[in-house]
Amino acid sequence: MTEPCDDRSADEVVLEVSDLTVGFDDDVILEDVSFTVTRGAIQVIMGRSGCGKTTLMRMVGGLDEPSSGTIQIEGVPVGGPDRRRGMVFQSYSSFPWLTVAGNVAFGMRYRDDLSRPEKQERVGHYLSLVGLADFADDFPNRISGGMRQRVAIARTLAAGSEILLMDEPFGALDAQTREHLQTQLRTILHEDAKTIIFVTHDVEEALFLADRVIVFSRRPARQLMVLDVKARFGEERNLALRESKQFFDLRNDVLRQVRQEAGSMLS
Repeated sequence: MTEPCDDRSADEVVLEVSDLTVGFDDDVILEDVSFTVTRGAIQVIMGRSGCGKTTLMRMVGGLDEPSSGTIQIEGVPVGGPDRRRGMVFQSYSSFPWLTVAGNVAFGMRYRDDLSRPEKQERVGHYLSLVGLADFADDFPNRISGGMRQRVAIARTLAAGSEILLMDEPFGALDAQTREHLQTQLRTILHEDAKTIIFVTHDVEEALFLADRVIVFSRRPARQLMVLDVKARFGEERNLALRESKQFFDLRNDVLRQVRQEAGSMLS
């Protein structure tokens, strides 16, 4: 059985969402949402399509304002977009007139604190980190969709973002590429010490990636359950985990509770 997870942590809290409600006119999208994210964690927000996950990400990114409640980054209220938070979307966001290296460098265009050699060094570092060093001089139309998503991730990392907001970034990819990038994302997290907030509607993706999963109900979205996945599976993940009985049982348990919630709303 799944169980509520104590939201408090001895680790350093980077993001705190408190009593967040978002609505437009009479349409309430998010209602009374509260959670924290600790530094260096992968926090997954999971829920059905249209339940308000992207709305939450836009609030955390400073692109929209909530109707009520607060969002704080390291104790400071979010007042708009800034370099500390970088967003990676489902759609491929490469600039077709720039090379792969040029796309990554574009993320640092406002980094006046970095010299040209430092920027070039960062481009090389992050292209190597996402496995694209050999494609630095290629243009986006010459590489695959999965590779273009890795370009977007490298660009966000190179910009110096401490928190990555990832809105279903692997949703349009084939299953094999998606699995590869899921594994690579956890490697990036450990090698580059980033905090990631990841949105998905896929249960297996959520359980494989996350240190902790918050499952949203249907709209108006509330927290249906919170799962401490790290306590169950540890930090190291590999594709063999997906075939384990422990993973299979937890997946089925989450699906069962989500279906029960959906059924209760229809009855």
